[in-house]
Amino acid sequence: MTTLVAVQYRFYAARVVAARRIGASLIRVTLGGPELADFAGGGRDQSVSLFLPHPGQPEPVLPVAEGDDWFGAYRAMDADVRAVMRSYTIREQRPERAEVDIDFVSHGDTGPASRWARHALPGDRVVLLGPAVQDNRSVCFRPPTGTDSVLLVADETALPAAAGILAWLPAGTRVRAWIEVPDAADIQELPSAAQAEVSWIVRGATAPGSSLLADAVRAARLSPGSPYAWVAGESSMVRSVRRHLVAERGLDRRHVTFSGYWRRGVSEEDLRAEAAAAAA
Repeated sequence: MTTLVAVQYRFYAARVVAARRIGASLIRVTLGGPELADFAGGGRDQSVSLFLPHPGQPEPVLPVAEGDDWFGAYRAMDADVRAVMRSYTIREQRPERAEVDIDFVSHGDTGPASRWARHALPGDRVVLLGPAVQDNRSVCFRPPTGTDSVLLVADETALPAAAGILAWLPAGTRVRAWIEVPDAADIQELPSAAQAEVSWIVRGATAPGSSLLADAVRAARLSPGSPYAWVAGESSMVRSVRRHLVAERGLDRRHVTFSGYWRRGVSEEDLRAEAAAAAA
């Protein structure tokens, strides 16, 4: 499956190589296959669209339309037949083995992606829509010239992206990071050559999307200079942290990258429909 989508992206057929639980709340699925040898990940917070089969299907069902027409053809298909589409960050890429890792937040069988990850077995088929070139617009972490430090704010859904950013940053970069996870067992080693100070916030019984991360950033003493901030996770948290950094800390809004990975009570299908309607 080598269909190109515009210039920057293409479809990659892949199979599950392994799946294992990491911590209390995450499942790491390793995907491999000959086509992934050409996967041109840009590192950092490189995201992809992952297509999963419905229960009982041997592989994800996608339209035969090529190029930019594929999404319209996909949307026109029966929702109970067409592949489940979700957005994920590449946690790690191993080009020499034609493999990538994707971490899934596990919340039982309440969502199709979580359900699929819990039951994933070697050989299970998936499709990725990912980069055909390294410098692609699905990499959002882009510090501007003159940046002298980095601020990272993430919940567990953005933890893989934060980990990818820390692994990519060059030696000597000053980083303050705040990462919220549901359980203390979700705390991980995050290798980095940067001078990184990582604060873990264990949510416990507090509902996700709370003010815990925003409160932690508000309480922090930040060094003067020209920081670049990257904030990702639940949408209301992201808005709150961004508002604080720009309105109260005085950061240039152009130096704050923010992304609502999810919103309480709203499915990804709903979010995509909203985005499509706004674009129209």
